[in-house]
Amino acid sequence: MATVYGEHGTGNGKRERVGSRVPAVLAAPFQARTWREFGFLLVGLPLSTLYFGLAIAGVSTGAGLLVTFLGVPMLAGALMMCRGFGAAERARVRGLLGVRIAAPEPVRPRKAGPLSWMGAVLKSGSAWRHLLYALLHFPWAVFTFSMSVALMAWSWSTVTYPLWFWVFPTFTDQPGLQLFQNGDYTFHLEGPGGVALAFLLGVALLLVTPWVIRAFAAVDTALIRGLLGPSRLAHRVTELESDRGVVVDTAAADLRRIERDLHDGAQARLVNLAMDLGLAKEKVTEDPQAAARMVDEAHGEVKIALQELRDLARGIHPAVLTDRGLDAALSSVATRCPVPVRVEVDLPQRPAPAIEGIAYFTVSELLQNVGKHAGATAATVDVWRSADRLLLQVTDDGRGGAEAAPGGGLAGLAERIGAVDGVLLVESPAGTGTKVTAELPWRPRTAGH
Repeated sequence: MATVYGEHGTGNGKRERVGSRVPAVLAAPFQARTWREFGFLLVGLPLSTLYFGLAIAGVSTGAGLLVTFLGVPMLAGALMMCRGFGAAERARVRGLLGVRIAAPEPVRPRKAGPLSWMGAVLKSGSAWRHLLYALLHFPWAVFTFSMSVALMAWSWSTVTYPLWFWVFPTFTDQPGLQLFQNGDYTFHLEGPGGVALAFLLGVALLLVTPWVIRAFAAVDTALIRGLLGPSRLAHRVTELESDRGVVVDTAAADLRRIERDLHDGAQARLVNLAMDLGLAKEKVTEDPQAAARMVDEAHGEVKIALQELRDLARGIHPAVLTDRGLDAALSSVATRCPVPVRVEVDLPQRPAPAIEGIAYFTVSELLQNVGKHAGATAATVDVWRSADRLLLQVTDDGRGGAEAAPGGGLAGLAERIGAVDGVLLVESPAGTGTKVTAELPWRPRTAGH
């Protein structure tokens, strides 16, 4: 069906992508990021040695004293010390790598007092993960420190070998840098061929070293995020709390909008209608013709009030959506759009009412944007199911340049979709139209609906 589809943004300026003319593989050895990651690995060894030694000492002492009462506070103190190590590591990865990792859930004793606090620490999964990090990171830090220092030293020393190869024949009894020795045979990097070979080896090492260091730093970051950050359960709880806040705020805003529409629209009109009918009642006997005109005007007001109430009810939840589903409801929305819109819905069955409602209002808002801002001549709405996801896609041939800027309509729409574990993706190059894709969880309609 042809209908309208509105725009998702108004920007029409051209964006230039200014990329570096130097390939990343050649620029990596000289980038600040490489040296920050190298410094991150260098600092990691002494810190990890300290963490490992103190953790082993604290936990072994506490475990050995468990036969006495002193073992419990000793072990709890050692675990809290490990949590302090975690705070230092999160600060290190934030300061040197620019990666922000949230702190884990705090220790929450059920009651006040030292015994409750110690029990909470000993039951805290995050505290034991911090201890595990202190034990596991030490051998990894030894390996990464040794490898990164060796690679850096060999790469820079060999790539600069043409500048200092003369040191060996001038100040030592060797003709050049000794590469290896096998019995009586010794291979030195000497002469033009040896110097050139050293330089080529140095260039190869210099190009490879930053990526090895980057990989080491990535593993370190993953360890810190996995063991020193919040657990998946705590992260999910935080996410759900945030989503619940979005849902509550959205519901409150919708209620305020409904109250405002009723107060300024149908309610005000019905109040005036009641007054007009009261006046008409008084004039029935003394001026029947004037009373008839007033009743006729009131009849027109009743029709307008009924239309406003229908529009308001459609904005809350349209009857066509409940009765006939997304295909008919979206086709109805498309007919009210000032731009011709083609609607195609391919669903094997109807989704749950909540998901169906979110899909309807998402497309409605996107089409309103198209009609108001896109400057489009045509639009399309496609709805289909893929595995356990419901996908909506609204495209137009307008001016493009749409962005989900904070505080904007698209950003608010993305928040509402995210509250139900959905995703909103906006593709809107300037001058080539806009494509907005929404992905919602598929929940089948139950028998009761």
